[in-house]
Amino acid sequence: MAEQVLTDLSTLRRSPLSHLAAAFPASDVEGDRGVNLRETPFATMVGIRAIPGTPAHEALAAATGVGLPSGPGQVAGSPGGTAVLWQGPDEFLLVAPEGTEILNPLVQALGEMPGSVVDLSANRTILRLAGPGARLVLEKGCPADLHPRVFTPGTAISTTLGPVPLFLWQTGDREYLLLPRASFADYTARWLLDAMTEFAAPEVR
Repeated sequence: MAEQVLTDLSTLRRSPLSHLAAAFPASDVEGDRGVNLRETPFATMVGIRAIPGTPAHEALAAATGVGLPSGPGQVAGSPGGTAVLWQGPDEFLLVAPEGTEILNPLVQALGEMPGSVVDLSANRTILRLAGPGARLVLEKGCPADLHPRVFTPGTAISTTLGPVPLFLWQTGDREYLLLPRASFADYTARWLLDAMTEFAAPEVR
């Protein structure tokens, strides 16, 4: 009998930005205008569609464990665990750490009711931009108003960075998560790395 060889497919995975792994720490900027960029690959992501006020919406909100946000910019949950970002009145993106078992519970909760639950884990990657200069870097190419008076920790929006559409989620006073589609991840990362170079030099007043 031929010996069966089992392959651990997880060892074959490559994140959209694995080729830039060395470039990220090499581009760190220290000091008062410091900023750094890292990738958080392989997060669990699930697209959820359900009309508010319906049994499907209530069932899915309960199944997420954190509820569903009710308006633009809102996030249910926390960046360290399961979180759900508002995309539209009946559309949401669940983001959770790699390996989180959430898809099947959501599918079971929806059952035959109108709505949808779709695994989108391979659709996007996550870039973490942090440091005192993080907001200033983003403001070089993001049209959204990121001033603290209107954009605060816990806010997530659909916007653009340069020409790239993405989710921008502020998770701390000096920390942002960017969620571009995998096909745009390389452009987004290189744009950010280039924008960060200015902050390694003293500020010109």
